[in-house]
Parts: sequence; structure tokens; C-alpha cells
Amino acid sequence: MPGTPQPIPPIDDVITFLSVEDLARSDAFYGSVLGLPLVVDQGSCRIYRAAGGYLGVCERPGAASPDGVIVTLVAADVDGWHDRLAGVGVPVEQAPRRNDTYGVYHAFYRDPDGYLLEIQRFLDPQWSAPAG
Repeated sequence: MPGTPQPIPPIDDVITFLSVEDLARSDAFYGSVLGLPLVVDQGSCRIYRAAGGYLGVCERPGAASPDGVIVTLVAADVDGWHDRLAGVGVPVEQAPRRNDTYGVYHAFYRDPDGYLLEIQRFLDPQWSAPAG
């Protein structure tokens, strides 16, 4: 019978992929500067564990499109991350500050391909991040 809903299959994980110009440069940033553990090296793509999900970077010269993309990492110690990232020369777009509109304390940086990286802590007591 048409229109009968099918069961929803489970989703096991989420990977967000970014197209990057230089895989080695992105690996140094995501693997060394941010300290994300490498899970899979597929040659032209590398996938890192980022708490409850995954972040993949794939070398696609000329295809990087950072406009409108924000990679947000949720962390309690926003100021500690700011000290680390600013200390190693990661471009700071906005130093840590409170944003009452969204109920967060956050800061913004740029990765080597121009993607906006946000480090944020939720101030809303209802936020409960899943265990990573």
C-alpha cells in the first residue's frame, strides 16, 4: 500500500567533510593544533574523531568553500582553547565573549583554508552534551 511509512533505520555516526587545498596543512591543524585523533587515513581524505562525531578533510584543490560553514567544537574551557590557538598563531576572528542571544560563551578562529572554527560553551543549564 503506497504511503505506508517504513521504519526509520538507525544512524550510527555523523561525519562532516571539508574540502581543503592542502591535506598536510589541514592534518597539522586538525591533528596537531586541535589534537583530534586520526581515525582513518584514506589517502586524499583523513577522518578525525571529534567528541560524539567525526570531522573529515579531503584534499580537493580549488574546491574549498568556507563561506557559510562553521565548525563548532563544544568545550568547557573556551579561554584555555583561546590561549592555545592564539598562542600558536591561529587567526582569531573574535576573542572569547558571552553571547546572550544564543546562551553561549564562545570565540571564533580561522583554519588554514578559511573555515570558521567556533569554540563554545553552552550557558543554558538545559544543555547536556552527550558523552563522547
